[in-house]
Amino acid sequence: MGVCGVVLAGGRSRRMGSPKAALEWDGATLLQRTVDVLGHHGDRVLVVAAPGQLLTVTGAEVVHDAVADQGPLQGLATGLARAGELGAETAFVCATDMPLLHPALVTAVLAARGPEVEPRPDVVMPVDADHEHPLAAAYATALAGPAAELLAAGERRVRALGARCRVRRITRAELLADPALAAADPELDSLLNVNTPAELAAARQRHRPGDRRC
Repeated sequence: MGVCGVVLAGGRSRRMGSPKAALEWDGATLLQRTVDVLGHHGDRVLVVAAPGQLLTVTGAEVVHDAVADQGPLQGLATGLARAGELGAETAFVCATDMPLLHPALVTAVLAARGPEVEPRPDVVMPVDADHEHPLAAAYATALAGPAAELLAAGERRVRALGARCRVRRITRAELLADPALAAADPELDSLLNVNTPAELAAARQRHRPGDRRC
């Protein structure tokens, strides 16, 4: 298995006021929808939860962080480690709060870390309007070790991992040069995340009813 999907779902959702993974989206939960999207691109999808967090989801294996409240870098390390154990060399890692994520975006990002790419980047990270998206990116599962080392040193930011590896930052123009992505998601709504009820409402306004994007 070359590719694994990893969904980080262990955040506290403080600004949303309720668990984002359980939010309703087009007849399913936000978490289930994200798992379904990633299920198109690998033999396995992992959901990383906080210690003791109970999640209801089908089509994915739930793994739990060993330590609570260590931020997204902990979830990344947990997901990459398990994906590596399953035999994957690449993981597409995203947050559970990306309701408009489209499979075409996942495909385009993974292609930029394909085995034929030389020199092969350790991370492929979308950049839109100078904003990096480390939680909509492709990672070498071998980065589980460096991520764990950063955590042991007290680091909690995902971006800190970039200083220790080869990162390809893929721009909006490069992404939209992919005809399939340009047709399916010309505004790159895939990269939107929702942290508040207002942002969720805005995403619903952009969503076409019945379009599950998968």
